[in-house]
Amino acid sequence: MQNFVFISPNFPTNYWKFCRELKNNGLRVLGVGDQPYEEMAQELRDSLNEYYKVTSLENYDEVYRAVAYFIHKYGRVDWVESNNEYWLERDAMLRTDFNIPSGFHVEDLGRIKFKSGMKEYYQKAGIRTARYHIVDHFEGCRAFINEVGYPVIVKPDNGVGASHTYKLKDDGELWAFLNEKDAGTRFIMEEFVTAEVNSYDAIIDSNGNPLFETGNVTPMSIMDIVNNSDNSLYYIVKNLAEDVRAAGRAAVKSFGVKSRFVHFEFFRLTEDQYMGKKGDVVALEVNMRPCGGFSPDMMNYANSTDVYKIWADMIAFNCSPKPQGEHFFCAFAGRRDGKPFQLSNEELAAKYASQMRMQERIPDALSGAMGNQMYVAVFPTEEEMSQFYADAVRCW
Repeated sequence: MQNFVFISPNFPTNYWKFCRELKNNGLRVLGVGDQPYEEMAQELRDSLNEYYKVTSLENYDEVYRAVAYFIHKYGRVDWVESNNEYWLERDAMLRTDFNIPSGFHVEDLGRIKFKSGMKEYYQKAGIRTARYHIVDHFEGCRAFINEVGYPVIVKPDNGVGASHTYKLKDDGELWAFLNEKDAGTRFIMEEFVTAEVNSYDAIIDSNGNPLFETGNVTPMSIMDIVNNSDNSLYYIVKNLAEDVRAAGRAAVKSFGVKSRFVHFEFFRLTEDQYMGKKGDVVALEVNMRPCGGFSPDMMNYANSTDVYKIWADMIAFNCSPKPQGEHFFCAFAGRRDGKPFQLSNEELAAKYASQMRMQERIPDALSGAMGNQMYVAVFPTEEEMSQFYADAVRCW
């Protein structure tokens, strides 16, 4: 029996479904988290063979002892995964320290976690990347800006989501950023790209081949959503664009991805610029985990399938017989509290009751990028989805 250690199986709240499918496939599923066992959802408890509570997942010594305990009790650990961007470094450290061959190790982090390190591997795949500069001092940054022009984007070189990401439009904003930024954080500065974000989301087998592929489109800037406390909109595509599929597959090979659920982000240019022509697909960043929040459920609704099972089949059998059914656009709308929407939450839900698949409050830890109240609905056409979005965000 394979032993699978799942880090933080209780968050996000839908991740118990990964554990359920692993257990259904005959793996021994061993959870490590900081939530008391008695407070966990019954579905999660039923999906674990054993759970080890730590005081804090930030405390590596505690997490290390948890894995050591499981090895002592059950023997060799075959897999350590969190499927969570925040814990990818922790996962890699555990694999390295316990000589667990599956998954990325500490020596791989430079190319999969640091935005500057990703560029080389995108370029090896023949995918263009934005020009960049590692933030140092005013003169160094200004020399880069002389080359690319304002505005520029600054963000942590090793960061999660759009946290601490800013658009700088002039020297005054550059001075302010340099004076106020966290001195302990390494920042990368990039030329501004006018584009929408298109993603390649896939479950990759041990040979680097896709078992499942889809993608999403984010018509709004996540940076603006976070910094301006705006509403959040994105959708799973009905059918993956072939240029995104080709770019995603090329990146999978370049980054050496095996036995993973991945979320690769690309820019689709919305006007001609230095990086290419309008409509071109160019690099943004890679994420070696599923798209966050409720996206796995949305992939299921869009493709009439079960990505939790496909992923667990990949882990257990390196294949999956799970078929796909009818395809739809699956739209996410995250409303921000306090905005004067023309349709109340109840009215919006009632109008789209037949298309609605999920509606609930968003956990505070995810609300910065996703809003406070979320709706997920499916539509056969892009026009119907656009009307839903208009109704979801229209204010008085």
